[in-house]
Amino acid sequence: MKYKNVSYSLELDKEKIKNANFKIAIIVSLWNRFITDRLYDGSYKTLIKFGISEKSIKTWKVPGSYELIFSSKEIANSYDFDSIITIGSLIKGDTYHFKYLCQSISQGIKDVNIKYSIPIIFCVLMDKNKQQSIDRSGGKNGNKGIECAKTAIYMSFFKRSIIE
Repeated sequence: MKYKNVSYSLELDKEKIKNANFKIAIIVSLWNRFITDRLYDGSYKTLIKFGISEKSIKTWKVPGSYELIFSSKEIANSYDFDSIITIGSLIKGDTYHFKYLCQSISQGIKDVNIKYSIPIIFCVLMDKNKQQSIDRSGGKNGNKGIECAKTAIYMSFFKRSIIE
């Protein structure tokens, strides 16, 4: 088997990204909206900053993080996006469902990632407490939404390098 010598820089080149005309989907959970809004804002602004046009970004909102599984599957099955970013937030409470939700959502999105030829970017915070979520969504530990937007761009380039 002959391999193509394909590479792309880990430095995000705005002109190259703009010329790629990537289409990115973002699915945002409304649960813990004070966190998911911050993650979405970081993600959306980063995509724009690096040259993705507003008309090439489509956003859907779902009630909770568990619904990210079904919605990402349906979007991957019905549309032709270069990447899908799933944004959610789970904060541990006093009941057992936190652990099971974290496992189910992680496994579900992983399953969608395997089934479809589209990168599903996992931007679901699973934190011990509200402060940890705040710190990871624009606080002292940065904004995971920004990181996930950059990952979506990298993986979009990767996907195209495989199929071209």
